[in-house]
Amino acid sequence: MGIERDIHINALQLLKLLQLSSPTLPVGAFAYSQGLESAVESGLLTNAETTQQWMEDNLRYSLQQTDVPIFVRLYQAWSDHNMQQVTQWNQMLRAQRETKELRNEDHQLGISLARLLFDLGLDEAEVWKRQEATCFLTLFTLAAVKWGINCEEACSGYLWSWLDNQIAAAIKLVPLGQTDGQKILSTSLQIIPDVVSAGLAIKTENIGASLPMLAILSAQHETQYSRLFRS
Repeated sequence: MGIERDIHINALQLLKLLQLSSPTLPVGAFAYSQGLESAVESGLLTNAETTQQWMEDNLRYSLQQTDVPIFVRLYQAWSDHNMQQVTQWNQMLRAQRETKELRNEDHQLGISLARLLFDLGLDEAEVWKRQEATCFLTLFTLAAVKWGINCEEACSGYLWSWLDNQIAAAIKLVPLGQTDGQKILSTSLQIIPDVVSAGLAIKTENIGASLPMLAILSAQHETQYSRLFRS
């Protein structure tokens, strides 16, 4: 009976993670490309190979160094009910977004997730609906803690969600076929366990990364003449 109960709990946690990571989560992530649109406009992404390299570079040199180590600290802060730490790491994450578009994207996704989680019964999310610097990851980790999702698994789901959204944007922009998109996804997701493992081991003083070309492309996107995406 105990084994059956554990299986049920694990299955439920998996399903909640799928819900949280789903591209159908109504937060508007489909409207953003995080500089990928400018990379295509500039001729840097022209085929499946260059697009895959873009995904893997972002995972290894940006998310691994910034989002993942802050993820585990936000997760721990929510677990400890330490709102001072939650606020501090939210501010730290916002400071890592190097352009106005990237900051606006993070804030708008965060506000949308706060509203959704509050409507789903997470009272802790209410105050974040009104914050001027709410980050998406802050609310994602809140949901992971409240829904009993393991930290590493939740972080993997977060990275998969980012990757899936980027590939969806690339399919429209490069453009790529659906099969090419699935090939990129299949190859790139294989590095996610290593990205999570390496990112969780980063010491506090080593958190942070800069991809100068990404920042430049994101800034250029703000004045790009023709755009499909908001970032």
